[in-house]
Amino acid sequence: MDPLQAFRLDGQVVIVTGATSGLGVGFARAIASAGGQVVLAGRRAKRLDDVASELAAQGATVRTLQTDVADPDACAALVGFAVAELGKVDGLVNNAGVGEARPAVKETPGAFRRVIDINLNGTFWMAQACARVMTPGSSIVNVSSVLGLIAPRFPQAAYAASKAGVIGLTRDLAQQWSRRRGIRVNALCPGYFLTEMTEGGADQLLMNVQSNSMLGRFGTQEELDPALIYLLSKASSYVTGTAMVVDGGMAAF
Repeated sequence: MDPLQAFRLDGQVVIVTGATSGLGVGFARAIASAGGQVVLAGRRAKRLDDVASELAAQGATVRTLQTDVADPDACAALVGFAVAELGKVDGLVNNAGVGEARPAVKETPGAFRRVIDINLNGTFWMAQACARVMTPGSSIVNVSSVLGLIAPRFPQAAYAASKAGVIGLTRDLAQQWSRRRGIRVNALCPGYFLTEMTEGGADQLLMNVQSNSMLGRFGTQEELDPALIYLLSKASSYVTGTAMVVDGGMAAF
């Protein structure tokens, strides 16, 4: 096989959560560009429709379902919808996430639980629901963060804890499912990319990146997408249980 063909996703059905903004929209575009059929999930129905219309206009097969991943029943319903509409689920991009910067002594129980519910619990509910219908050769990519590996340098206890938890969860699910079910499970750990989540504090974040990374700049969506496609595709058929870092050299600085 031509090595480049191993990165194709032709005929594969991939669910992308958090597909209404930021990295999720970019991931959906990249998957469609690689030939994948995409099921978009998120909490903003209008935005889902906008992204779906864009992809459909380019010839992609796309479906949408408004989903709150913090609700296990909603996650199961999303997977059932994907199977009913497109016949199967080959890939999952667990991208839905939220984050806030707040000193730990001022953190409220409700705010902390909300971050954990979406970022960590939601990742598990989606992975669990998909694993029940996936066949051998399928791939789950849990979007973690470099902040699950290093000190954030900003007060983000809930976010950092949730993303570190995603990495631990990834290892466990890979241990359980890679050999028994033939489902690979990996984590993708981005550094700082300019998205809706980060743009509010972009100036401070850029100073942090400039001072604490090897490349000294934000990453672009185009620099992250190939790593995602690699983990979803047959190109990474011997890769499971790993955390792939794409951070401009922040974790190694």
